[in-house]
Amino acid sequence: MSPRRILALAIALALLTACASSGQRTPGPTTGGQPGGPATSSPTPGSLPTAGPTAPGDSPAGGTPPGSPGTPATPDAPGSPDTPAASPFDPAAVSLAFEPFASGMGALTYLTHAGDGSGLLYAVEQAGVVRVLERDGSLRSQPLLDLTDRVRAGGEQGLLGLAFHPAYADNGRLFVNYTDHNGDTVVAEFRRSAEAVADPATERIVLRVEQPFRNHNGGMVVFGPDGYLYVSLGDGGGGGDPLEAGQDLGTLLGKILRIDVDGGQPYVVPADNPFVGRQEAQPEIWVWGLRNPWRMSFDRETGALLIADVGQSSWEEVNLQPAGAGGLNFGWNITEGPDCYRADSCDTAGLTAPLAWYASHGGQCAVVGGYAYRGVEFPGLAGAYFFADHCSGLVWAFDMASALASGQAEVFEMGSAGLRPSAFGEDEEGELYLVGHSGEVLRIAARPR
Repeated sequence: MSPRRILALAIALALLTACASSGQRTPGPTTGGQPGGPATSSPTPGSLPTAGPTAPGDSPAGGTPPGSPGTPATPDAPGSPDTPAASPFDPAAVSLAFEPFASGMGALTYLTHAGDGSGLLYAVEQAGVVRVLERDGSLRSQPLLDLTDRVRAGGEQGLLGLAFHPAYADNGRLFVNYTDHNGDTVVAEFRRSAEAVADPATERIVLRVEQPFRNHNGGMVVFGPDGYLYVSLGDGGGGGDPLEAGQDLGTLLGKILRIDVDGGQPYVVPADNPFVGRQEAQPEIWVWGLRNPWRMSFDRETGALLIADVGQSSWEEVNLQPAGAGGLNFGWNITEGPDCYRADSCDTAGLTAPLAWYASHGGQCAVVGGYAYRGVEFPGLAGAYFFADHCSGLVWAFDMASALASGQAEVFEMGSAGLRPSAFGEDEEGELYLVGHSGEVLRIAARPR
């Protein structure tokens, strides 16, 4: 019997739960493909939730399905002996700590830096305010930006993303992703008016996308190594993708977009986007087949894009897009995690299987994607990609080099943060933070065991 089928049995789930501990390798299923390969088909149990949760990035509400906590799993694909992993992350050699860094803010959705050498961090409040944090975590009284007059906040709506232009130090341009009073997604540009202050009156709408429901907005904006702006959009909401947006190239919903905000107004589509020139497709699309890609990040060293996609009722997943590999289809709503969605079998030709997944049962509800550690203060974390669960607060990690080389990830449980994380954050030096939905920020640290 395959390990994935064993996962479906309560006795094996209990065994995995009992065996899970900090620094322990997480067993993965023996079926499934590596990135670029087909997903595995098997039944997906569970009923279909009909409403959304009360925190951004959650899986659909209706409650967390009962059962034992899921343990992150990974495709067990053939390795590549000619490309061995370099300097693999060893979780047994370090003890992870979550140190208090900042607090006293409203519900937070993100944390980032401006890349301008200032050392400042910027915390995004769901209500529409971007707060400024000093190097020691203290808050400035003057926010970077206050958009509460134009943001609808609550549930999965609000100010959801922030990205500074790669040349921000010189041009003062920054970009946000928010839901407006109509509930639609707005990606907008603003301009700096003073040090760590932007002028709300300088808003220039870059992109507006109609949202048919109140959930699954995605919300991430990030500049890639190529200088283009990447935008994450969920499938539009409603249980099970009722609009079939994930597999529809004619809509921007359920996709990651790639646009050039420097080449024209409001933007131009890069000529090498994978669907340029295809009549049935929106040219902005970079990758597709996603449900609610709440958080994503580029690895500073490899340029790979890691996309954490919030699941429906059974699986949370992390997807890998190797550098430059646009056009990948991550399967929603044909598949959810490693399984066919609501079907005993499905056609997985052309689909890319997730790099890692875990069950959204027993108090686990929504994956929160993080970053590959590329800082210098904690060398024991070098190359480890971190992600978490929004409800349980558990944090996991895997080695990026090994995952890229073999097409699979060995996933390790690293501990609990003791909060409901909504995002990870990264400072200019590559040090990592965990952002709490209740308004706190923890700094991730490590000590040798």
